[in-house]
This record gives sequence, structure tokens and C-alpha cells, in this order.
Amino acid sequence: MLKRNLNWRNILVLLFSPIAAILAIAYYIDQHGLHPGDVACLAAMTTLTGLAITAGYHRYYSHKTYDCHPVVQVFYLLFGAAALQSPVTIWASEHRDHHRFVDQDRDPYCAKKGFFWAHVGWILYRAEGRNLDNVADLRDKPFVLTQHRLHVMLGLVVGFGVPFLIGLSYGRPWGGVLWGGLLRVVVAHHGTFLVNSAGHFLGRQPYSRTNTSRDSSLLAMLTLGEGYHNFHHAFPGDYRNGVRWYQWDPTKWWIVLLAACGLARQLKRTPEVRIQRTLLRNVENSLDASAQH
Repeated sequence: MLKRNLNWRNILVLLFSPIAAILAIAYYIDQHGLHPGDVACLAAMTTLTGLAITAGYHRYYSHKTYDCHPVVQVFYLLFGAAALQSPVTIWASEHRDHHRFVDQDRDPYCAKKGFFWAHVGWILYRAEGRNLDNVADLRDKPFVLTQHRLHVMLGLVVGFGVPFLIGLSYGRPWGGVLWGGLLRVVVAHHGTFLVNSAGHFLGRQPYSRTNTSRDSSLLAMLTLGEGYHNFHHAFPGDYRNGVRWYQWDPTKWWIVLLAACGLARQLKRTPEVRIQRTLLRNVENSLDASAQH
């Protein structure tokens, strides 16, 4: 079992970043008004860092659901660092433990410890004694090792430098920093955290009731398609989360677009017959459980 001590850096960042964002942007709007470019910068940076986490950190590095060109990998590592969550080595290691030990004590963001713990509580502690043995496959990648060493510097340069340049293009560089940098970090943080928390508390369980994961269309809308969490826990090797054509999963469409452009290949899909069998088995298990009561 990992020993946990309070992580004061994370506590201060998670406590004061929303406060700083709200106060700074309120002052900025009062002094300069709201420019459409500010909102566009927020949307662009949220999308870029969001895809780096969902398509990169999650579906590529953590689960290896497809392969992609080195240029795409560099994009994932740069903008993933800009999300200011952690280097991909630690992120993927914790996520793999989440799947392996879901709802158990060794699950880093175990939902059975409560919504707050799953959402943000676990980040307030430093896990002492963690090794990265379960991501040995990533440690052989030079780009990954570079990001591991320089993730803070890369995160700050990309996460605030790019919004500065975007803001400069419409004459408000500091507006870009506030909206596409500071506020975007807060939005990106809690978007990811919602998958760990709401993804285990809100929604349906069509594929399995053996763990707390759930499917939620609303959560999918807020997280670039990561809300179909019950499906994901049932089939973690599938590059899709929203398996149906009508389910909101921009990350899936992004990966398909990369493949169409020759920048991704070997997209892994769960056979439809296996999905249908899993759905049917879950219904049968639910009926058996109801009959026993």
C-alpha cells in the first residue's frame, strides 16, 4: 500500500487557480470588456489540451488503442503537459492502476472512497513509493522521457505561451493568457476529474455492474466523449468510448480523422458480436439479481 502525505503544491494550485482565474478575469472584463477572441482562445486551447489528454494520454499512451505518427505523439506530449496534470508516465501509470484495481484500495481515485476523493481528494496527497513498472513500455520512448524530465517547463511555455501568441494576433495578448491559459487550466483540470468522479456516480450501467463505472451522455458532452465510462471499463482496448454513431465522442472522430490523413493506424475495435453478448449477459445478471431479491 502506498504511503500518502499531503501534497502542498497540488493543494495550493487546485485551491487558488480557480480563485485567481475568477478574480483576474472579472477585473479584466471590467477594465477591457469581453472580446470574441478571448472566448475563441479559451475554446481552442481547451480543445487542444483536451484532445492531448483524451486521445493522447488516455487512449494512445495508457491503453494503446491505436498507433500514431511521431508528429502526433509530440503534439500529445506538448499539449498534454500544458494541461498541467502530470507527465504522461505518471498519468498513464495511475490510470492503468485504476483499471487493474478499480474500486479497490490500490485504485488511485477509488470511487468507493466518495465523490470528493475520486474527483480531487486523491490529488491532494503525494503517493510515496510509487514505481513506474506498469509503464515500462513508455519509458523506452525518447519523447516520453524528455517530457517526463521537462513537463513543468513545457507545460508553462506551451500552456501560457501559445495563448499569449493567440491573444497577440487579435491585440490582447494578456487576454489570451487569462482566458486560454489560466481559465483553461481550471476547465481542463475539472473536466478530466469529472471522468474519475461523475463517471463512477452518474449514469447507466449497460455493459457491467461489477464496478462503479457508468455511461453518461451529459458527461460525454463535457469531456470530449469520455463520458461512456461503463463501456470503456468493459472494453478498455477500444479506441472508441461512444461506440454508436450518434454518441458524442469527438475524440473518436479525431482518431478516425488522423487515420484518414495517414497519421494513425491499427485502430482497435471491439467486435460487435462481443459487445452484444456483453450487453445481453449484463441484462441476464441484472434479472437474476432482481429475482434473488
